[in-house]
Amino acid sequence: MIRHSRALILAVASLFSLYHVLLGVYALDMPTDAAPVLAAMALYLVATFISLWPTSPTRMPLGLALFNLAACAVVPLLVATQLDPQDDLGYSTWYVAAVGTLLTITATRKRPFVAWLGAGFLVVHTVLWAGFGSLGSMGVIGSVVWVAAAVLLSRALAKAGRDARQFARAEREASRWQAAQEAHLYERQVRLTYTNRMALPMLRRIVGQNGVLADDEKLECRYLEAAIRDEIRGRRLLNDAVREQVMAARRRGAIVTLLDEGSIDELDGDVLEHVLNQLAAAIGRTSADKIIARTAADGSETAVTVVGLCSPDPSVSALGQDSSGDEVDLWLEIPRVRA
Repeated sequence: MIRHSRALILAVASLFSLYHVLLGVYALDMPTDAAPVLAAMALYLVATFISLWPTSPTRMPLGLALFNLAACAVVPLLVATQLDPQDDLGYSTWYVAAVGTLLTITATRKRPFVAWLGAGFLVVHTVLWAGFGSLGSMGVIGSVVWVAAAVLLSRALAKAGRDARQFARAEREASRWQAAQEAHLYERQVRLTYTNRMALPMLRRIVGQNGVLADDEKLECRYLEAAIRDEIRGRRLLNDAVREQVMAARRRGAIVTLLDEGSIDELDGDVLEHVLNQLAAAIGRTSADKIIARTAADGSETAVTVVGLCSPDPSVSALGQDSSGDEVDLWLEIPRVRA
């Protein structure tokens, strides 16, 4: 998007506004009563100076817009009282262009309704004072065209700005979506590769033995199935140390459940490795029959919660059933930030 310096635009507008006053001074007939004309110039300069203040907001305050409207009504009245519409006025009608410039500034600063009111007053005053024929010769039509162009240009720029913001927002959303899809694809590929590496030897053994497996091989298949399930449900709760301790716990008869609900996705590097090492150590030192490791809720200071339960009836635990008499052997909350 092409951007222009606001200071440069304000400087050009100031010089253009000052040019009208210089024309008025050049056309000023000092033997006549110059006080109303000088007062009109002063009022116009004050209104222009405030309207072009560099630190003012883009949308003109309503009070300033109404002040400009009042100035655009007073200036023609002050100057016209010192002129004869039947004479060759020349640059004496400087106020028409000056009022048009001030109304253009008002319209550009997003006060189009006030600018149209000022343009309407200028047209009505000129018609009542000098007739319809003077609208073209005095430049009133040009001032109205300036206001109309400013209003249309302001609307077009505002619409272009809204469209640009929408396009930028859509581009950011598309980039995030693409990044998420690429991350999901990469994660799926990693999981599939790891699963294939784990399951392929056992699958070949099953094919080679025509599906006839010994009891220890069937048990190994159950361990393998549980490990594959961990890769799907555990996701970022797994590293080599956690996999080793989970398999050791299952081989001694414990039921291990890993649940990653996505609340530690922002952890990475040493921080995530520290959390997983603590999880592996906790699983390795407990003798619980049932171990559940689960990521904490979003916004929590805890990264992972680990619970170990001991069942007084080993047969119940072996069947994977809950018992109301389970005792807590392990309760650990692993923080997100290393102490």
